[in-house]
Amino acid sequence: MRYRMLGKTGLRVSIIGVGTWQFGGEWGHDFSQAEADAILDAAAECGINFIDTAECYGDHLSERLIGDYLSRRDRTRWHVATKFGHHFKSFMNRDDDFSIAGVRQQLEASLRALRVETIDLYQFHSGSDALFQNQELWAMLAEQKRAGKIRHLGVSILQKGSEFQAREAAKFGVEALQVFYNRLDRRAETLYFPQAQKENLGVLARVPLASGLLSGKHKPGATFAANDVRAMFDAEKLKRDLAEVERLQKEEVPPGMPMAQWAMAWCLKNPVVSALIPGCKNPEQVRANAGAAELAP
Repeated sequence: MRYRMLGKTGLRVSIIGVGTWQFGGEWGHDFSQAEADAILDAAAECGINFIDTAECYGDHLSERLIGDYLSRRDRTRWHVATKFGHHFKSFMNRDDDFSIAGVRQQLEASLRALRVETIDLYQFHSGSDALFQNQELWAMLAEQKRAGKIRHLGVSILQKGSEFQAREAAKFGVEALQVFYNRLDRRAETLYFPQAQKENLGVLARVPLASGLLSGKHKPGATFAANDVRAMFDAEKLKRDLAEVERLQKEEVPPGMPMAQWAMAWCLKNPVVSALIPGCKNPEQVRANAGAAELAP
């Protein structure tokens, strides 16, 4: 495994992390504690030290699976990131709550679920620019930092993007940006990376495999189960993306190289990227993801 500094946080993170949205039950499978343990043990064996989760991956379900695991392992070897701003209601159904009282309650719930005293990176999660500009919210979060409940603050930017949030982040004490970035979606290179470089903000690239499309396993015409978030993708865009994946596989991926590893190494070619947080469904996928570190520059 290889490691990079997460901007000016001082956190030395593995360039491949573990994304855990799947633990919340919205990727076509309900995970047991034993399955979560096996995934995180495989990650640890590979040298991975960064876990990303959120309050709304299930009703703190992903956090609870991680917290149970951490309670029986060496917590100090892990950097744990989670997010705030939503209440899980049902499959792909959330209520937004960026109120000061609501976020304070979410923070306490996340600390309990994760069974930790401090969250290493606490991230504003896919909120609007108007919600982001609430100075009282950031003042409350700064108080929680001083109280030792939060180590660093971050922003996980909406998929559709917000150049404004990247530009204003440092003013609110934010030290890391989480953004969509992969070979099918390169908007981050112009929307966020210049500002991250200017302010020395850490960059976490989510969906580096484009929700599994860049694994090369799904061919044009592929369908997904009803309890898989990908079943909600726009059909025409999915068709175009899968056609582009086929082209990339033929024209850009070196012969014999697993496409998923190629796609992650491609993201890591950009030195602005601190780490990737791909999802995974089993220990084998964790090990395959970790293998991309060997191909990174």
